[in-house]
Formats: sequence, structure tokens, C-alpha cells
Amino acid sequence: MNSAIKTLFQHQHGFIVSKIMFTASELGVFDLLKSEKLLTAGTIAERLGTSPTGMERLLDACVGFKFLRVERKEKEGLYGNTDLADLCLAKTSPKSQYNYMKLCSEFFYPNMHYLPDAVREGKNQSELIHGISSDHIFDAFSRSEEGLQNFIDGLGDSWSLYGKEVLSAFDLSNFPLVCDVGGAVGALAKECISLYPKSTVTIFDLPEVVERVKKHVVFSQEYQITFQEGDFFKDPVPEANLYLLARVLHDWGDEKCVQLLTKLYKACKPGGGVLISETILDEDRTGPLVAHLYSMTLMVFTEGKIRTASEFSGLLSAAGFKDIQVKKGSVCNAILGRK
Repeated sequence: MNSAIKTLFQHQHGFIVSKIMFTASELGVFDLLKSEKLLTAGTIAERLGTSPTGMERLLDACVGFKFLRVERKEKEGLYGNTDLADLCLAKTSPKSQYNYMKLCSEFFYPNMHYLPDAVREGKNQSELIHGISSDHIFDAFSRSEEGLQNFIDGLGDSWSLYGKEVLSAFDLSNFPLVCDVGGAVGALAKECISLYPKSTVTIFDLPEVVERVKKHVVFSQEYQITFQEGDFFKDPVPEANLYLLARVLHDWGDEKCVQLLTKLYKACKPGGGVLISETILDEDRTGPLVAHLYSMTLMVFTEGKIRTASEFSGLLSAAGFKDIQVKKGSVCNAILGRK
């Protein structure tokens, strides 16, 4: 099988890989092995209440994808976590991605069968998916308490991986007042305070999001974080030296992005700026792969899109920002524009 055919096969079955990873996480495999280190398939099945046959096949698949490792002793396998599983795949991991995997598995994955319709029509499929006409993915989650919690938790997981990288791309120590626009769970705000302890952060988000976060997320006293309720298109935004727009602009078309950026420019203190965090397409639009994955997902659920660095620069310039700089990251990039 040549490399092209191998690539075809991997992409044809990529959805199964994510389901294997999430199934092992949901059943508690990674959490058990995080505490117990090495166990047989039979012991894992007994502890987690699954069939021995089903568990052994799941474990072997996880070894094949390097989520787990195995040591063979006397013809019996002893399974243990890889470093990746300890760090990200157990529910109790320090940078657990369980909630984000749950979001992908239970919401994004089943609704991606609307992608052909989105491509044919050139618009999102929110009316078919949610039964309502909407331009923003948040509306799909805010209709139930469980849905909203899943959305907030999933966002929190992703920022535990990329937040520090984004916020350290530029020296932000000269911005004492920070406003995280659409900051949801506050994960990025926490990272900001840990990197820049002299700063204070105001999370500006919808009333239902703020209410949910205050109820379920604990902010210890060392975090100088406050909340302000509002719709960033309709209501006045808090005055700040720096505005964070983390994975916000990709949900909207160009006109609304310029509208929001212009509003932030007018509210921004002199010498301040806006820091955008987004996945960025290469200028020739051929990659990276993660940008295309997000691009197709956004087409189904929102009016937005993934943009190139020059397109983001154009949006910022149209709003009045200058001295625009771009720093590439592993997944999320940082774009800084100044007033």
C-alpha cells in the first residue's frame, strides 16, 4: 500500500479514531491507569464494569494509536497510559480534554452530516440542526442548561492547552486593564492573570453565560477577575487597555467583525490594543490541516469562516487599528493590533 493510499485510508476512518479516544476517556480507562499505572485487560474490564472482550479490543486499539502503552509478560498484556493520556485524556488530567472531546462527539460529529447541504447552499444549517434560524453556534447550546454547560466546559478545556502560548506571544505586561470579550468560562482570563499578575481582567459575556460561570466555576482570590453582562454587538463594552477576542471572530462574517472591532477601537484607551486568537489559513490557502477542519465545521454551524493573516490585518485596519503583528502558534495564533 503506497503512501497516498495509506493517507486515503486514514482520512476515510478518521472519525473512528476520535470515537475510540473519547470512548476510552468516557469509560474511565485513562483515569484508572493514571492512578494504577499497569493493569491487565481483565482487571480494567472488571473495575470499569465492561465486557472483557470489548475492553481488550478497545485497549489494543488505544495502544495502536499511542494513547496507551502495553508490556507483555507471560503472554498477558499489562496496559498503561502514555504521557499524552496522563496529561490530556483522563478526566482528572491537569490539561484534560474530556469535555472538549464530549462536545465534539455529542454535538459536532453527529451534525457534520449537514456539510453537503452547507456547501450546496453556501450558508449554515442552523435551522435544520436546531429548528431555529441563527447566525451563531452559541444559540444551539443556550437552549438547555446541559447544552450550555457542555459548551462552556469544552471551551475551558481547549484554553488549558493553548492559552498560555497565545498570551505569551507578545509582552502584554503594559496593559493593566484587560477585557476578555466573549470570555465564557474564564480559562483564558486565569491564564492572563497567571502570566501578568499586575493586570485585572473583566470577562464580558452574555447574562446567561456569566450566571452559569459564577455558579459553577471557582475563582480563587489571587485571580483579579470581574464579570460584566452584555451583548458585545448591542451593549457598551467595558473600557480597557487590551481587549481579548479569543475564537470569537471566526463565528462572524466580515461586516460584523469590522463592526465589533470598530466598537472596541472606540472604547480602547489610547496606546491600548486588541489581541485576537484564531486558527489562521496560510496565504495560499493550502493549509494547515487544522484550519481546514475548523473551516468546514464553521460552515455548518455559523456565518463565519477561517481567515488568512492578511484578511485579519484588513479587518483590524478597517476598524482603525495599526502596527498589526502576527505570531504563529501550534494551533491558535496571536494577532495584535494597537490604537
